[in-house]
Amino acid sequence: MNRLLRLCWPLILVLLVGTGSGVSAQGLLPYSQAVADRFPPPAERPNTPGLQPGRQTWTDNQELADALRAIAARGAARLLVIGHSGTGLPLLALHYSRGAGRPVALLIGQQHGNEPAGGEALLALAGQLADPRHPLAAVLDRLDVVLLPRANPDGAQLNRRVNAAGLDVNRDHLLLRTPEAEALAELQRSLQPVLVVDAHEHIALGRYMPKFGGIKGHDLLIQYATTPNLPPALTQAAETLFRQPLLQALDRAGLSHEWYYTNPTAPTERLLTMGGIQPDLARNTSGLKHAVSFLLESRGFDLHRLHAERRVHSHVVALHSLLASGAAQADALLALQARAGAEVAAQACQGVFVVEGRPTREQRDIRLLDPDTGADKTLRVDWDSALQIQPLRTRARPCGYWLAPNATEAVARLHRLGVLVRTLPAAQTLQVEQYRETARGEAPRLDTLGRVRDPYAVQRVGVALEAGTLRAEAGSFYVPLDQPLAALVVAALEPDTQNSWFAHRLLPGLDAVQRVMVRP
Repeated sequence: MNRLLRLCWPLILVLLVGTGSGVSAQGLLPYSQAVADRFPPPAERPNTPGLQPGRQTWTDNQELADALRAIAARGAARLLVIGHSGTGLPLLALHYSRGAGRPVALLIGQQHGNEPAGGEALLALAGQLADPRHPLAAVLDRLDVVLLPRANPDGAQLNRRVNAAGLDVNRDHLLLRTPEAEALAELQRSLQPVLVVDAHEHIALGRYMPKFGGIKGHDLLIQYATTPNLPPALTQAAETLFRQPLLQALDRAGLSHEWYYTNPTAPTERLLTMGGIQPDLARNTSGLKHAVSFLLESRGFDLHRLHAERRVHSHVVALHSLLASGAAQADALLALQARAGAEVAAQACQGVFVVEGRPTREQRDIRLLDPDTGADKTLRVDWDSALQIQPLRTRARPCGYWLAPNATEAVARLHRLGVLVRTLPAAQTLQVEQYRETARGEAPRLDTLGRVRDPYAVQRVGVALEAGTLRAEAGSFYVPLDQPLAALVVAALEPDTQNSWFAHRLLPGLDAVQRVMVRP
């Protein structure tokens, strides 16, 4: 019977929850009571509308907006409308500050609309930060905090991962095709946060039972920025100054933890993989902007309301720890951000960068839960580690990139990312490397799960480099690499990756971008 319930759990959720009947799945267990007993509720219930006693639904968009506006009306924080969703819903944030010039921590919730615990946790934090008597409010003496509890209100309203247009907001922070990701980019450009935390929920059941015979059993999965061309000092700071204290805080709270991992949707692929190394994820884009950047994933969005308080509590505990570390290291983080940006800028015209990489395949022990007994079930699995990225293709770092006069869409998006772009006032001759096409095709865009839910295939192109000169006309553009965000420029403009702007048809052609090898 337990096995039948586990297999039918997704259908049960659709029947009980998706119909809008108001019937709760809270009383049903997709596994044994022994498993449920591993996840008792916290002693203190997080205070949000969606977690009130007897509540069957999460905080809705109107309740969230009312709560944020009420806090702002008391003068505890400034309400920000950072943009609007695809259907016109406001993207609301609160900015807590006790004075100008402090470094900023940016906390983001619910980029995936069907992962509610992160949004609820940020709403709980909103009330705590607004109360000067609450211990968390002390972080505001050294750190500004900006909370965006719901980055995808359309997805939350529809109870689905993607936004109203069917696009994954969390995989759009380089392309900026969605209004939600564009608004976040503008917010980060204005704030330049030193700490970014992105709160999600991972799947607890799903493919793990048929593939591994177990249930994911960790309260929180964690990963910081892991992408090619990331300054090593940021990784070191994330590990030593933030992750290690975070693990200790979770241990004290009795919450289990692990590196973030998932497994591909292909039914025969028995592989566990850490979060992706692509530069388009919020976690990685923020790292390339020189913020210490974390992904938090509580357990698990496919459980509907089961263990709701504990899932939110896991985020609250983690966010408290990360904010405390941010406040303790506030001045050091500002210095680290400036130093990392200066080091990246100084590398223009020299050395190499990674165009495309892959995680390192290794073997690792992972703990799942037996669905019947609730006992730990340790398995030796194939594991793709994002902590060690193997370069697949490297290239000499140019001084910058030339863009054709008609590459205006690319220029606009570079500006939104915070990249400096110069318009050439007069014609001049540039020493360049041109891209010569050697192969072309179309392919789906992939990530660690498999295929990204894009409505189109991306252009995949093979290129060879040919040195030459270019007579650059007045009104064309030059994007120098002697600037802090050079790694974002590389990720966008090198054409032969699945995340490049050429691959996504944001450049008018392959000849619209060329590598400038001598400073103009």
